[in-house]
Amino acid sequence: MTRTVQVLLGLVLVAVLVLALVWIFQRRLIYRPDATPVPALPGTEDVRLRTADGLELDASFVRPAQAPEATVLVANGNGGNRAGRAPLAAKLAQAGLAVLTFDYRGYGGNPGDPDEAGLALDVRAAYRFLVEDRRVPPERILFYGESLGCAVVAELALEHPPAGLLLRSPFVDLAAVGAEIYPYLPVRLLLRDRFPVRDEVARLRVPTVVVLGGRDSIVPPAQSREVAAAASARLVEIPDADHNDPVLLEGPELLDAVRSLVPR
Repeated sequence: MTRTVQVLLGLVLVAVLVLALVWIFQRRLIYRPDATPVPALPGTEDVRLRTADGLELDASFVRPAQAPEATVLVANGNGGNRAGRAPLAAKLAQAGLAVLTFDYRGYGGNPGDPDEAGLALDVRAAYRFLVEDRRVPPERILFYGESLGCAVVAELALEHPPAGLLLRSPFVDLAAVGAEIYPYLPVRLLLRDRFPVRDEVARLRVPTVVVLGGRDSIVPPAQSREVAAAASARLVEIPDADHNDPVLLEGPELLDAVRSLVPR
């Protein structure tokens, strides 16, 4: 009996230690930044954003050859930096749209550490840049969210409704997708950052398109469909696409979906 109790206590201590480590280091599992500063990108204007808590963030602004029909504010996913979104920005510019890509705090050489509250400040700095610095009318701004970025722009849209909202591979909330990746952990109890995409888009009344890959191995397609239903969104499903396949990064279906939101 004593030996059994000792073993059980040992297992409990190990479990407590694992959970404590996950609690402490969870944001390193959520946010996967490429902290390398982004060099000047061809055809873009490097700009600086200032957040309400005093950070300066690097961003890139791309203009089309003619007067833009609308301006797209791009919120990245949890990995890499804005250099990986340059091909998307270039193709949107070719389609007649101006584009602002930016790096969150802790990404692309920016100061700070990412978390839910910080990303909300970062995207607001990007929005202010467009409206106050570049004088873009709010009714000509589209929000584009990629995976985690869907949560970032959905939350912003509650305060500043855009002309249209493009959600690429959205999840229901961070706990729901975390439970898929770490099914052996009590994710919902441990998470500090929530990102409740479904609940937020259900409160919006803006034209919305959800684009998803039918074979997404990161965000289950069923979750993206659930978000689309909550938002009363048009659904664009690319049957054989995985989360980071080129067709979901810059493919023609994605570009057409963005163009469909341009106000007429």
